Amino acid sequence: MNALKSVASSDDVSELNHLAFRSLRQHLQSRIIGQPHLVDSLLVALLADGHLMVEGAPGLAKTTAIKELAAALQGDFRRLQFTPDLLPGDLTGTDVYRPATGDFHFAPGPLFHNLILADEINRAPAKVQSALLEAMGEHQITVGRNTYALPRPFMVMATQNPIEHEGTYPLPEAQLDRFLLYVRIGHPDAAAERAILKLARAQATQAAASAAPAPPLRVSTQQILAAREEVLAMHMSAAVEEYIVQLVIASRDAARYDARLAPRIAFGASPRATIALDRCARAYAWLQGKDYVAPDDAQAVAHDVLRHRILVSFEAEAEGVTADAVIDDLLRLVPVG
Repeated sequence: MNALKSVASSDDVSELNHLAFRSLRQHLQSRIIGQPHLVDSLLVALLADGHLMVEGAPGLAKTTAIKELAAALQGDFRRLQFTPDLLPGDLTGTDVYRPATGDFHFAPGPLFHNLILADEINRAPAKVQSALLEAMGEHQITVGRNTYALPRPFMVMATQNPIEHEGTYPLPEAQLDRFLLYVRIGHPDAAAERAILKLARAQATQAAASAAPAPPLRVSTQQILAAREEVLAMHMSAAVEEYIVQLVIASRDAARYDARLAPRIAFGASPRATIALDRCARAYAWLQGKDYVAPDDAQAVAHDVLRHRILVSFEAEAEGVTADAVIDDLLRLVPVG
């Protein structure tokens, strides 16, 4: 009897977690209009305990997206505007000398928050970009002789502007690989543009009337951590697991599938890509309300997981071949099951 109650209780908790994330998804889609892929990517990264890079032109709600997500979660948020004069200590914090006691006191930097927006990350020099490496990879930072744990959950969303390259510092591959997802977004269609206008007018009217906004949905830290456990526990058949492995290996040995594809790839994806594809496919399937992972779940996240981990050759770039085109070929060539 106790075992049956335990199972029922577990099912109830799982249903509540799904309901919380469905409500969160609907809330974000009502506030971030015309960018459903960005909304799903944010939630996949949150569920998979990873970070995401978002590339898009100005005005596409990149900043709004992470701010709305932060407002709907039980946690704190900090925006970091990356500039050429930024220093690593401006992110991590630093040891401050106290003359009264004659010792040093650590003053935490803005990385000690749950959600971080690294706005226009490629405008800061490499030493500042590298300050994020340990934080993103290990969920900790080291200052001097001491190491400090970062809060849980901890997620970084970095943005890049694809139309301005003057005064920017391209991110090294080592840091790009730290991002679970690399998401590209475009302009909304006409219907979404009209909905954006209505939302902007409603917000302006509310602000002019000094009306307090409705309290946002709040998803607790416990719900996020419990949902992550459910994501990891999702059923994945041996065939789907093998399909994920073969997709990544094919990026390193494309000649097995198509001799013309191999010269287009300079470097294939690392084992970190396999782990990321597995985690993201699970998170995506969980968001769809499934209780198992199918090949189409892996295919749905493949571009965002692999586009920054597959480097195309100079010859391919000269021909206008992109990493996305290579991934299209891999998805076409690698058999399912």
